[in-house]
Amino acid sequence: QVHVVESGGGMVQPGGSLRLSCAASGRTFSGAAVGWFRQAPGKEREFVAAISWSGNSIVYEDSVKGRFTISRDNARNTVYLQMNSLKPEDAAVYYCAARSRFTVSIKKDEYDYWGLGTQVTVSS
Repeated sequence: QVHVVESGGGMVQPGGSLRLSCAASGRTFSGAAVGWFRQAPGKEREFVAAISWSGNSIVYEDSVKGRFTISRDNARNTVYLQMNSLKPEDAAVYYCAARSRFTVSIKKDEYDYWGLGTQVTVSS
């Protein structure tokens, strides 16, 4: 069992930046691809970004390309989501999820372990 814990959320103004962290406890992220998803009020949970175990394969949702960067530090058992040029439409609860596969997926149903989420608010 992998316990996933997100941190780093908060409130920023449009154009600002945040870095989210996703840490594993209990077990490591060893061999696991990790994804970030987000859910705004009244909307479905949607894919944001994912990174393979090796870090060689990365996928982004179109609206965050060029603004968000996903990375991982396997020695620290942590995955990061650097979010720049934030927009009001990026506001949501951001969830980190791990899947028991090396390869990435954009489908939330293919992730096995989920954190409780961290709130990101973008407002002036």
